[in-house]
Amino acid sequence: MSFLRTKTGSFLGLAALRDLVSDSMAIDMGSANTIIAVHGRGIVVDEPSVIAVDKLSGEVIAVGNEARKMQGREARDVTVIAPLIDGVVADFERTKAMLDHFVKTARSGISHVSRRAVMSVLSGVTQVEQRALLAAAAEAHIGRVYMVEEGLAAAVGAGVPVNDEAAAAVVDVGGNTTNVAVIINGSIIAAQAQRVGSSDIDAAIIDFIRRHRGLTIGAPSAERLKLELASAIEPKEPERKLEVRGRDVQTGAPGAVNVTAAEIYQITQPVTRKIVDEVLVTLTDLSPEVSGDIYDRGVILTGGGALLEGLGLYLQKGLGLTVRVAEEPRFAVVRGLAQMFDVPLLLRRVARTEPELAMNTDAMVFED
Repeated sequence: MSFLRTKTGSFLGLAALRDLVSDSMAIDMGSANTIIAVHGRGIVVDEPSVIAVDKLSGEVIAVGNEARKMQGREARDVTVIAPLIDGVVADFERTKAMLDHFVKTARSGISHVSRRAVMSVLSGVTQVEQRALLAAAAEAHIGRVYMVEEGLAAAVGAGVPVNDEAAAAVVDVGGNTTNVAVIINGSIIAAQAQRVGSSDIDAAIIDFIRRHRGLTIGAPSAERLKLELASAIEPKEPERKLEVRGRDVQTGAPGAVNVTAAEIYQITQPVTRKIVDEVLVTLTDLSPEVSGDIYDRGVILTGGGALLEGLGLYLQKGLGLTVRVAEEPRFAVVRGLAQMFDVPLLLRRVARTEPELAMNTDAMVFED
């Protein structure tokens, strides 16, 4: 009996130790923002996917929110970099440093090792791109990494049951990509990721104001115009104005212009039209039964781009289908990833990570 008590105590002690030294994380690492949720604690990181680096030494100066504050106002020896472009790793060393920083921020104060993590990846991600993310996760001391397609995670996070036998369509609009996925019974039957997102509106605003208003502005100013004035449908107050400051194209001197909501609407239209076109490409290549399901149920809109005023109504008109914007659409992907921990069989079934690609750190790894 005492032996049983000793063994039971040791098992309980191991479970307690596992809880103390490890965190199970859901990581939505996008081109625009990185969002991390820890199992049992909710969302603990929500920061821009940017990093500030010393040009001479290569030293990392700031990451996330602190780096974003420097953007457009960097010292001459500092550059602010977005190491992920179009949802994939463009600069491995900077991605590794950024992920390491965010994971350390997400861990509890006494945890130095993460037992496991679920990360989102775009549909069509290559093996090389997947290896880069796995290597970055290994450097951040995450024991085991499962990779789940973004569209499936968004669907689960938006409330689509994993055992639903009818098809559901999810459109996730991010900073640089739009991911369209059709889900049945917890599996993706069609998916497409296109390189168009809400950041394309920022770039279009910068180009328009430089060409037509003679003023060069930075990315933070363009984003402010988008957030305060942009709309996918005709604005209610087209003459509403916002002053934006920058550098005069001809003289190089500081300057400012007033920009109206009507102007930003015209700038936004080509981007929103392209999003609709990309969604249609995926939805028009489905079987009749699946198309019938989607006609009945409509489309779920997720991602940070879903916050663009009127985008749901614009998609509804362009697709001829009902469109529902998910609750807190920015967090749909990370919510779905986090829920995977509660359905381990589903996680193992849908994970893209191939066994030979899984990278374990030298740190202690606990298995369930």
